[in-house]
Amino acid sequence: MRKLLIYSFISFSFFACKKNDEKVAETQAKEDSIKVEPKKSQADVAQLKEFSPEKMSDYLQNNHSDTLYVTNFFATWCGPCMQEIPFFHKKLEKLKGQPVKFTFVSLDNKTDWATKVSDFADEYNIRKEVALLDGSLLKPEFFKQNFKTWDGGAIPFTLIKKGDKTDETVGSMSEAALDQKIKDLLAYQPESKAKESKEKTAISGPKKALK
Repeated sequence: MRKLLIYSFISFSFFACKKNDEKVAETQAKEDSIKVEPKKSQADVAQLKEFSPEKMSDYLQNNHSDTLYVTNFFATWCGPCMQEIPFFHKKLEKLKGQPVKFTFVSLDNKTDWATKVSDFADEYNIRKEVALLDGSLLKPEFFKQNFKTWDGGAIPFTLIKKGDKTDETVGSMSEAALDQKIKDLLAYQPESKAKESKEKTAISGPKKALK
């Protein structure tokens, strides 16, 4: 009778463990099905602009004096970069329709372009403003050619430019600092534009009365 009770207990324990395992497996399957997300395709990356170092240099050397260019170099793994991005996005939305162009240059690894960078672009709805730049291709000459203070040793880095005037910031900015820099550069009138304005004023000035 004692042996029968022991066998019954073992059988019951085995059956209970089996049922418990089945419940755990079922729960795990449900959780996995919730966590699984469709993978980003190459089409997502194709929507983002990929720049070579040469093409990026050409872009940074633009000469459209009427336009304010705000170029932010970042990476999704960079905490300070992600901390200041909302400030840039807020200004981008506020200045829509004005001659201001924002560009967010990702220095993430290429393996993260279709995932982390693409997700970042979607989160802020800025696919048209995100550019991809393979940081492994950048050489010291790239930084010497395009910047006064940045040697590529730290990010974030922001270049704000209008005509012949530039403002460089290595490290993250507060919202107030970004607002002030953009305000100052927007009000700046490039030398060529100021000269052109004076010439127009002189031509259209009051004419002397004929004797």
